[in-house]
Amino acid sequence: MIGADRKSIRYRSRRGGDAVLRARLRELAHQRRRFGYRRLHILLLRDGVKVNRKKTQRLYTEEGLTVRKRKS
Repeated sequence: MIGADRKSIRYRSRRGGDAVLRARLRELAHQRRRFGYRRLHILLLRDGVKVNRKKTQRLYTEEGLTVRKRKS
């Protein structure tokens, strides 16, 4: 025997999909081009979406979103 706990070997993540949250984040980033993940996180909270700031940051970078610079 391996000596490992049976629960840790058979672990399956129960985390749900983030498709709706990703879509809303992309939509807000498109509307507010000068907002970063911190300000978009506040907008998500105002919309009633309960999400952690670190998760917002992770999704923001995974989606390839960046703050767009102003044209001179």
